[in-house]
Amino acid sequence: MEGQKDLKEVVLEIAKKAKSASKALTSLSSGVKNEVLKRVAQKIRENREELKKVNEKDVNQALLQGHTKAFIDRLTLSDKVIEAMAKGLEEVAQLPDPVGEVVKIWKRPNGLMVGRMRIPLGVIAIIYESRPNVTIDAAGLCFKSGNAVILRGGKEALNSNLALADLFRQTLKEFNLPEDAVQVIPTPDRTAMEYMLELEEYIDLVIPRGGEGLIRFVTEKARMPVIKHYKGVCHVYVDEEANLEMAKTIAINAKCQRPGVCNAMETLLVHEKIAPKFLPDLAEEYKKYGVELRGCPETLKLIPWAKPATEEDWYAEYLDLILAIKVVKDIDEAIEHISKYGSNHTEAIVTENYSKAMKFIKEVDASLVLVNASTRFNDGGELGLGAEIGISTTKIHAYGPMGLEELTTTKFIAFGNGQIRT
Repeated sequence: MEGQKDLKEVVLEIAKKAKSASKALTSLSSGVKNEVLKRVAQKIRENREELKKVNEKDVNQALLQGHTKAFIDRLTLSDKVIEAMAKGLEEVAQLPDPVGEVVKIWKRPNGLMVGRMRIPLGVIAIIYESRPNVTIDAAGLCFKSGNAVILRGGKEALNSNLALADLFRQTLKEFNLPEDAVQVIPTPDRTAMEYMLELEEYIDLVIPRGGEGLIRFVTEKARMPVIKHYKGVCHVYVDEEANLEMAKTIAINAKCQRPGVCNAMETLLVHEKIAPKFLPDLAEEYKKYGVELRGCPETLKLIPWAKPATEEDWYAEYLDLILAIKVVKDIDEAIEHISKYGSNHTEAIVTENYSKAMKFIKEVDASLVLVNASTRFNDGGELGLGAEIGISTTKIHAYGPMGLEELTTTKFIAFGNGQIRT
């Protein structure tokens, strides 16, 4: 009981320090922020070997616990991953600073000049699983956007996360800035996360990055706003007026380039008029990639070796070389299917018909809707944000990849010349 009380006090103290640090960040110049980020990148390179030694402890423990090869790969700080972290910080340093930008200004009949200015959110808590590189990515983005950050990574990466955060904190101290702008919850105890999610007085936003179970847990427990991204059930609809060679290339890329990511296609929708010509040829290509196909009755007639799709398949995020295929009668049925089974993540149409493309864009509800392009483009870097902290399928306050601007909000400002209200 006493231990739980102490843990609660530890988490509360972290949150209080973050709140205090966040106030000091609001007035930092872009130049100072950029120099800090570049110095952290330099420190990461200088401490490469030490970081690998610390990370090796986490990796060895994970191996003893029998984690999968894919899990170990995500956990490992290789030379390539370490260099990517350093370069990522340097890229963030080169991005425009959103803080202080006046995004709109107008004059009222009473003479007031009214505008909206970007400001930091304040304190952001980020809960993530065993990818230690997220520690640096998240800290860099939050710092550049003027936010303090509390990091709660997976227990398997605790040593690595603490070491990486310590480099950031050392740099902040060198610049006479509050090192508590970057903090890591120093225990894997799940209760600490629950305590943190109660502290709406100090924490302004929580962003969970991980599986659906983690995100639902955070959403149920948190008293502050949560940016959610449950899963990516992404579709490509091939219209009757599609360029079929283009459609085939897009369909292969969307499923096969990286099947284990959230913006990979999970269901292919094909117009009934072009299905007999399009699907058998596409299926042969999928066979070369080892893709398991699960289809509707019409699909099975055209691809006899495909497995019958169940109702659960239309909802499934496989994150694997498995694809559900449905033949639809028209664009309306495709949109209806997406509305029922989609996850508001990424949807694409392949068509040469402008009116249909615009109909799809307007009627499909997703954080990114594409025309004649792969779903794999729903990514901060690919969309020109430079970097992202995750992809939101929540409409308030951000929808889609969250870059620097999405880590800010706006406040109203007004300039007058002595106006009073009568």
